[in-house]
Amino acid sequence: MNSPDVYSVLAHAARQWPERPSIYDQWGMMSFGELYAETEILRNQLLESGIRSGMCIGLRSPNGRGFIIGLFAIVGCGAAVMPMSHQLKEQEIDEMIDEAGLHAILEELNSTPASVQSGKLIKLGAVEFLLNFQGIPTETPFAPHVAHPAFMRFTSGTTGKSKGVIISHQSVIERIEAANLGLHLGPDDTVVWVLPMAYHFVVSIVLYVRFGAAIAVARDFLARNIIDLTNRFNGSLLYASPVQIRLLANDTGTAMMPSLKKVISTSAAISLDVCEAFKKRFGINVSQAYGIIEIGLPMMNMEKSAVYPDAVGYPLPGYQVAVLDEDFNPLPSGSIGQLGIRGPGMFDAYLNPPASRESVMKNGYFMTADLASIAADGLVKIEGRSKSVINISGIKVFPEEIEAILEQIPGIKQAYIYSSPHPLLGQVIEGEIVLQEEAVVDVESVLTYCRKRLSAFKAPQRLKIVESLPMTGSGKIQRH
Repeated sequence: MNSPDVYSVLAHAARQWPERPSIYDQWGMMSFGELYAETEILRNQLLESGIRSGMCIGLRSPNGRGFIIGLFAIVGCGAAVMPMSHQLKEQEIDEMIDEAGLHAILEELNSTPASVQSGKLIKLGAVEFLLNFQGIPTETPFAPHVAHPAFMRFTSGTTGKSKGVIISHQSVIERIEAANLGLHLGPDDTVVWVLPMAYHFVVSIVLYVRFGAAIAVARDFLARNIIDLTNRFNGSLLYASPVQIRLLANDTGTAMMPSLKKVISTSAAISLDVCEAFKKRFGINVSQAYGIIEIGLPMMNMEKSAVYPDAVGYPLPGYQVAVLDEDFNPLPSGSIGQLGIRGPGMFDAYLNPPASRESVMKNGYFMTADLASIAADGLVKIEGRSKSVINISGIKVFPEEIEAILEQIPGIKQAYIYSSPHPLLGQVIEGEIVLQEEAVVDVESVLTYCRKRLSAFKAPQRLKIVESLPMTGSGKIQRH
């Protein structure tokens, strides 16, 4: 590969800042030199086990050094990596393995029990992994339509309802270089980390390593613990979802966070009142950033966060943003239309069915599925979604996935999933079900069934039985 690969990012950081902290987690501080040394041990173990270029390996690990070590070790073998939440249930994992065609799973064992007892055990300093091959022939290539794939992630959900997004090494490097033109992170920075690493890793974890920023991992969402972590390690950037920012804004203590230079809200829209409450409590403006797995971090609102905190900001250098009509033609300033973006570091292809980036672009733009408006000065504001996706605590969920689980239950004819506002989480999952004729279904048993098969953030909180569901003229569920 002529251009730098992702593993060279870690190798460079270890040479440039060998003694500087790379991460603070439950086991203490780990320097960049130590991070690289342990990653090299795991990488060599994986190579000896047969991990190589052309494979895709699932990484199942909680927040912490184990995730970062596993991520870089896999790409260091030439394989692509698909991060997987350690909170996924067995059925969700099986669906992801089948859909992605994973050759193996690398699972950290310290914080979550092994899903299987067989496999190769690999022990490092503070963490240990279990490597399990999944039966796909090693000669069967992953995503042959993409040159040098580095990462794969589903847009949301775990089934074919979502799309497997593939990002090459070159796109990753382009993406993180472009994003840091807005973030301006360096070796004197410490990022206070509260988001799930399995869903945020390119324009965050890889970027922080590339520019020498340390990562302080919060053990939970409690406001007092986030404040204490920030002050203990002189956190300069808090990168969080509206849920954590709301919790901090509601804190009744008096402790401030004087080292914080930036507070960035991502993953979902944040309300004006939360931004104002946070500013009143801590004296710091909240800046929105617009992130999307297919593109990265093309927009952020640093310049006008004090005046328009609910806007996602201006495009970073190299990105072009447009609001388009139904024929994908640009609309004038102030109009609400479909948001299209183009620029560096965009995804390379979708997995199944195989589709290149170029084949899905419209009039030269990637269509984000968001509705937006652009002011005369270029400030972008998200006005709504044009898809059914739901945001729960900053993690995207497809209602169709949950509906499919419900409709597997004997006696349920049809299901409809939606979200409702929640004062803490922002949104929670609710639903309606239509029963088969003469069927009798216990709602509590249905909810328990879902909790056993879906991650906690996807499982419905409430369900009610109805006679019928609102349908469109073409026979589909009418979503609002």
